[in-house]
Amino acid sequence: MKTKSPRPHPPEANDSPYRVEVERIPVEVQGWPRSGGRQSSTADIELLARWMDSVFEIPGLRWRFGLDALLGLLPGFGDTATSIVSLYILHAAGRRGVSRLTMSRMAMNIGIDYVVGAIPFVGDVFDIYWKANQKNVELLRRESLAGPADARRMRVGDWLFFLGLAAILVTLLVGSVTIAWFVIGWLGSKLFSGG
Repeated sequence: MKTKSPRPHPPEANDSPYRVEVERIPVEVQGWPRSGGRQSSTADIELLARWMDSVFEIPGLRWRFGLDALLGLLPGFGDTATSIVSLYILHAAGRRGVSRLTMSRMAMNIGIDYVVGAIPFVGDVFDIYWKANQKNVELLRRESLAGPADARRMRVGDWLFFLGLAAILVTLLVGSVTIAWFVIGWLGSKLFSGG
């Protein structure tokens, strides 16, 4: 690399007699997700997940939290913004060829984080414990390091997780509809009876 030597210029009022020109060198900050079509490294994604979920610590309590919990304090905007970052990690997993089941599991982590995180204050406390981004990075790391036998075992585990989650969601849906039916029936009987 060639360095430029200082070039003297004519002195001006309140100016030193010599001026040094500095060549601008583009600097790339290491550890942040890169753009430009290049695939993000695992270290980039892990660092992003760390910033979102556990970069800060409450002294004495050893509770770790990240920007996800802080931005979640902003109603509406915060949880949406942090979910977009989480979707970036999901997108990176998709570009790496992660199985659809693992992608579904990662999407479910993001969905749970978004839905529960939207509840004022309760959601922010939940964000401190849930850490969806770090869970997703761990799923990504596990799948990328797995051999064929491990991959089969993980797929079975993913299917069991997915089926269990589906069963819970169906149960919640049926329970919600049942409760709504009884509440509407009770309100109808109070409003339209003996009037």
